[in-house]
Amino acid sequence: MKEWLKISCLLCVFGFVREIRPSEPYVTEYLLGPWRNITEQQLIQDVYPVGTYSHLVQLVFVFLITDFLRYKPLIITIGAAGVIIWSMLIWTTSLLSLQILEFFYGTYMAAEVAYYTYIYAKVDKKYYPRVTSHTRAAMFAGKLISGITSQLMINLELMNYRQLNYITLATQILAMLWAFGLPKVDKSLYFHREVLEESSTAPPSANQLQMDPQVESAPMHLLWQHFHNAYTNPRVIQWSLWYAIGLAGYLQVTYYMQVLWKVIEPEPQIAWNGAVDAVLTALAALSALAAGYLHSGRLRPKTTLLVLSVLSALEGGSVLICCWTNDIYWSYVGFVIFGALYGFTITVASAEVARNLQEESFGLVFGINTLLALVFQSLLTIIVVSETGFELSPVDQYAVYAFYFIAVALIYFISVLVEHLWQRGSKQVHAKSECLE
Repeated sequence: MKEWLKISCLLCVFGFVREIRPSEPYVTEYLLGPWRNITEQQLIQDVYPVGTYSHLVQLVFVFLITDFLRYKPLIITIGAAGVIIWSMLIWTTSLLSLQILEFFYGTYMAAEVAYYTYIYAKVDKKYYPRVTSHTRAAMFAGKLISGITSQLMINLELMNYRQLNYITLATQILAMLWAFGLPKVDKSLYFHREVLEESSTAPPSANQLQMDPQVESAPMHLLWQHFHNAYTNPRVIQWSLWYAIGLAGYLQVTYYMQVLWKVIEPEPQIAWNGAVDAVLTALAALSALAAGYLHSGRLRPKTTLLVLSVLSALEGGSVLICCWTNDIYWSYVGFVIFGALYGFTITVASAEVARNLQEESFGLVFGINTLLALVFQSLLTIIVVSETGFELSPVDQYAVYAFYFIAVALIYFISVLVEHLWQRGSKQVHAKSECLE
């Protein structure tokens, strides 16, 4: 087996096992059930927001140390954080313990940046598209298996909501142990760069491979150079904003959806959360594949923006279906449609950002874009959810999220029209000046 394929397979196994978390589709049902003494209001205002804020704060530090520690320690941290989270979910009962585990959930999510960028430090650039698709597919497959497993366990009455956590804990232990076996990274983009000294008399030997002192002494300078070159490009800014705003809305919608379902159907005979999660994952994966096929070089940038504006408006409409109904099944349908549309739009936005980058700064730019998304998500939480904000009911919260996506669609639609009119006017002025000459 080729080395790059071997490394890709090892990382895919980690991503697949980590995503098998059958307790997640029913975490709200579990927390509001008889196993814990917590109210819906405490869950919404005192527990879940801690995870959002923790993710934001820790991403800043994780993003800076991932390259310095060369990825693998952070991937091990993902598994370790998962073990802590689900151990606490099983064996603790207090509100404080839930808030502490939400802090670790922030670690669990923030450290994902190491998983996504590890592969780029280990394989040649020409394999990037293939290894990216492999790791994404592995995660989708894990989530799909997770959703199917959880639904079967509940429907067949083989497990209750609490017992599903034991499966999740087992997979997180396996993921952590597997992470120790990943090959270590000898070099990284900023803090551990290696260069080959040129030799005019003979091919470079192993002894000629050494650290570049200028780069080693100034990694922050290189970081700043990549940052400046990326974010002075108007197209990168345009698509990065789309990516960040879309991701923020997606995180907020998925984070509290189970609470909304609990409001619509307080005591369901069978909660179909696992099946919904499985269907959404399958459709999101297909949408991502379709986006990669349809978008690759076939659409002009302005056309792409117009298409995504329409899809963003449809995302808002699907969220309205989720909350403006008393039928839980219609809410399920709305959520599945939302997930499928998001899978398409975020794939296109990611591709556009990457296509407009000049250097190998993919990890840096997407790390910053994710950080910006978490800032937007935290603002949404403060304004819509918290006591210092409007403290809206779950139904009203989702109405706000729906119009958030619709507003984004309108803003980008107007920006495309303004850009088109400005370019048209510039061409006319240029044509008149040529005639006068």
